This record gives sequence, structure tokens and C-alpha cells, in this order.
Amino acid sequence: MNYILFDNESWQNFLPLTFTRPISEIRLGILRISEKWNKYLNQEISYMTQDYLSKKYSMKKAGENILINACVLPNSALIEAIQSLSQGQVLVHDGILIAALVSEDKLEDFDISLPDYAEKIIFQGELVRIEKAYDIFQLNDKALRDDFELLTKGRKSQVISKTVNVLGEENIFLEEGAKVEFATLNANEGPIYIGKDAEIMEGSLVRGPLAMCEHSALKMGAKVYGATTLGPYCKSGGELSNVVFLGYSNKAHDGFLGNAVIGEWCNIGADTNNSNLKNNYSEVKLWNYKSNRFDKTGLQFCGTIMGDHSKCGINTMLNTGTVIGVSANVYGAGFPRNFIPSFSMGGNHGFQEYRLKAAHEVAQLVMQRRGLEFDKVEEDIMDHVFEITAKYRKSF
Repeated sequence: MNYILFDNESWQNFLPLTFTRPISEIRLGILRISEKWNKYLNQEISYMTQDYLSKKYSMKKAGENILINACVLPNSALIEAIQSLSQGQVLVHDGILIAALVSEDKLEDFDISLPDYAEKIIFQGELVRIEKAYDIFQLNDKALRDDFELLTKGRKSQVISKTVNVLGEENIFLEEGAKVEFATLNANEGPIYIGKDAEIMEGSLVRGPLAMCEHSALKMGAKVYGATTLGPYCKSGGELSNVVFLGYSNKAHDGFLGNAVIGEWCNIGADTNNSNLKNNYSEVKLWNYKSNRFDKTGLQFCGTIMGDHSKCGINTMLNTGTVIGVSANVYGAGFPRNFIPSFSMGGNHGFQEYRLKAAHEVAQLVMQRRGLEFDKVEEDIMDHVFEITAKYRKSF
């Protein structure tokens, strides 16, 4: 059977993160959503996403295809229900399409909003589904625990060094090449997963749940509260609380980040801090690209959502509920606005447009450092994002 993860109209609720990736490429817990499905299905999935992303994230077709809502996280009961579908049936939960069995000739025209003509099968089991960008840090605790069980079941951790202060050793797993010395790991409140060739440096204080993907690092003296995820090749120092780094991003120095999602290829300057709680303890509003306004989140704690390739200068102060687009450069004294459009540069003193050519040059240099190429496909995605976000920069 051929499996395809589809983006429905809710992809806009995850902007700016989904400017540069399908929903299924969001990291939640230890794994990306697509990787979770690959593990459960024991085969590679493909993507039904926005046209300008489809060259990088392509769709594979077959005679029979199962479309799966990319916002949904897999579990054994859900897999069984999906694989039991027949032609003309769709799996539904709370009025939302979860999965459908579709022949190749009907694939392009299939109504992913929930076709009226289909026979609806109601899924009665537990379902975890992300609906907004802030769900990524909100649901990271459960996703991390589930991924930890999935990845470590039946396997043995590498030996933890005797220099490490350990609580809850049975909830700690070190992959091959992982290094931890003279740190404190408390896994009593949640698991700690340290990926291949990842490192926790001396003096770090960690309270799980924590996921460190391959080649990630916690710098000396870091303080981490769960549920926090460092994607591959991320480096972080200072204080983190319930933060998800998707991958290839750095916060290498002191400063606080809380209740935040940081995209790929971002850099957060020394002593940058974000607020995750308003002074009056009231509900946080967050910029919503779909409604084109600041919407209520229902959250008291909500920090920063940052798109790919964005940067913060030293001593940057980010207000509660700040949304930063793709390839933005934020710097200067004072609090900048709490919606910073893509390809903008500046701060409290004002913003101007960040030149596309300069964004290309920086992206090329940053990716080369990790042995990756900023190729024509990546360039075309960035160029398209520059065009579709131009309307947010008109006030500059």
C-alpha cells in the first residue's frame, strides 16, 4: 500500500513554520511527524502539500493510496483502523478527515475537506492531533514520551558515565556516540533521550522530558526544563523551558527561551531572552496568518514562534507571543513588535526589507557549514516565500 501525508487548509495555522515545509516535516517529541509514520508503517511515506514545496517534498502515486491527515500522530489502534479501510471509505474523528483509501485516478481531485459521498468510519480511539503552531510545544511532552518508548523498546542504552548525577536512570537512553560528563540528569519527571553523537557538557542541569537528536549539544552550565527538544545539529546554552528546536539552529549562549518553537537554520544571539508570561498574567494573543490578526490562544504561557533562517542579535528582547517569519534579522535595544514579517531586518527602532540576495548568501554559508547545499530547489522555495510575504512588509 502507498501512504501519503496530506496538508489540508490548516497548514496556514502553522505558519511561519510551514512556509518552508509540509506539516508532516514538523518535529514533535523526538521525531518529525513523517518519521513517526515511517516507523509505524515500516515504509517511507510521501507528501501532498503546497505546489511550491512539492519539488522538494514530492508525492508518490500507486494504484491504491491511503491519504493520511498530516496533523495526526500515529498509534497502533489508528494504524489498524487505517489499514482496515475499503474503497470509498474515509476515517473520521470529530468531523475531521483522518484517512481515506483513494485510487490513483481519483487522487488529484480528492476532496480532503471531507467528501460527502464517502462512507464515514468513525475512529473511536485515542487521537493526538496538532491544530496550531503553539500545539507543538503544548503537546511535546506526550509526543516525546511516546517517541522515547517507540525508539528504545527492546534496546539497551549506552553506559552513563560515573561522573554524572543521575535520577531515574531507567528513563535515560544514550545512543551510540552520545557523551555526558559532570552533568545532572533528572528523569524522574520524564524521559531523557540523548541521540547519536549528541553531547551534554559539564555543569548542565537537565530535568526531563528532554530529547536531543543526533549531533546536538547542550553547552556548559545549561539549564533545561522539559518538555524540550533539540533537533539534529542544534546547540543551546542558557535556560530552556518547553522549547522545540526543529533542527540545525543555535542558541549557544546565556539567555532564556520558554514555550517556543524555533525553525531550522536560526541563530539566537547571546543574552537573547523571550517573555513567555505577560505581566498581568492574562491570555496571550498570537499573530495568525490565516485570520490576518492577533488571535486568542487560550494560553497563559506562550513565547516565540520563529521561522527558518531567522536570526536575533545579542541582547534581543522578545515580548510574550512573538511571531517571527522566515529570514528575518532582529536586533537593537528595546522590545520589537510581536509580529515580525519574513525578510525584514531591524527592531524597536523600526524595520526595513531584508534583501533576497543577502538571504541567499547567508543561507548558502550556513548550510555549507553542515555539509548541505542551498541548491536551486531551496532557492526557489525561499524566493516564493519572499513573494507571498511581501504584503506584510508594505508598511516599511
